[in-house]
Formats: sequence, C-alpha cells, structure tokens
Amino acid sequence: MQGRDYTDRMFQKSLVILAIAAVCTTVQAQQAAAAPASSPAKKELVARILKLQQPAIDSMAQGLVQEPLGPLLERADAALSQRVPPEKREAVAKGIQEDTRKFVQDTVPIVRDRAVKLAPATIAPILEEKFTEDELKQVVQMLESPVLAKFQAAGVDIQRALAEKVVAETRPQVEQKYRGLEDSIARRLGVPTSAESNAGAANAPAAGATRAPAKKK
Repeated sequence: MQGRDYTDRMFQKSLVILAIAAVCTTVQAQQAAAAPASSPAKKELVARILKLQQPAIDSMAQGLVQEPLGPLLERADAALSQRVPPEKREAVAKGIQEDTRKFVQDTVPIVRDRAVKLAPATIAPILEEKFTEDELKQVVQMLESPVLAKFQAAGVDIQRALAEKVVAETRPQVEQKYRGLEDSIARRLGVPTSAESNAGAANAPAAGATRAPAKKK
C-alpha cells in the first residue's frame, strides 16, 4: 500500500511537470530564449509558485521517508514467518506496525521542514533562470486553476486503473521470472531454493509419521 501511495504521488507530480511543459511550448521561442536572470516581479511569481507547490513538497517528503520501508517490511515479514513461533506472530507483527507508524510520524516532519527550508534557495534560482516572467505568470495561472486539480485527481484513477490491468495481465510471467531470480540467488548463496524448502516442509510430517510406529514398539 505504501509503495502504491508513493507511486500515485510521483505520477501526480509527473502530470504537473508535463502540464507545465505543455504551457511553455505555446510561448514564442524568442521569449523563452531571452529570459532575464531575475527581477522583483519574477521573484514574486516564484514565491507564489512555491506556495502553491507546498502540497507537492509535503508529498515528496512523505515519499522519501516511506520509500525504503517497503524492502525493510518485506524482510521483516520473511523473518516473522521463519523465526517467530506461530503463537507470537500476531503480537510481533502489531509491534512492528506500531514501530513503523511511529517512525513515519516522527521522521516525516523532520524531512518536510527541511524540504520547506531548502525549497526557496534550491528551486527559485532554477525557475528564475529557466522561465520568463510571462511563462511564470502562465504557470501560476495553471497551478491556481481548478481544472488542474481535477486533472491531477483523475490522474490517480488513471494510474490505478492502468496498474491493475498491467498487474493482472503480467502477473504469471513476472512471478515466474521472479521465482527464477529468487532460485538463482539461492543457488549462488548455497541455500535451498523455494521449491526445495517447500518440498522439505512437505516431507517433514511424513517422516514423523513413519517414526511414530517405532516409538510405540
């Protein structure tokens, strides 16, 4: 779920970038080439853009914190099933979830606050250099447009619908290739492959059953 949320946010940001690029292509080439380095008017426009992009900066901070959690939680889930007794797994899983929630709750504000402080000095010079004053005005108008908000909201549904179709139609091939990679890595490490581990687990009860009569004697 976290991975998909992060993908949704990145998709929305990509849509904004594409929309900005589309607007800028309508400006005459000579205007784009003659963009002055800076001016009070451009600085004011850039400040408005940064303010309008605050939600995107917040989302970026959230994504930066949550992105590495996916692999970490996958490893934790594997260790949970292999090393924790069945009767304790639910409690341990809840503890891991709480630790993860607290990590996100404590860490996101740190990253978000730093991103907000760095944004003006990092983004403003780029916008002032790359865009003319007229282009910046168009960007502001676009970002303030309710149509853009509707477009971004639709983008989430579009991405989700496409992702669901792609996953449904490629799952067998991807899972087969993933298992092949998993087994190849296991052989290189000298550990049982998933098929060998499953076979060993399936044979364990049978072996126990054959020893049971011997104990009765």
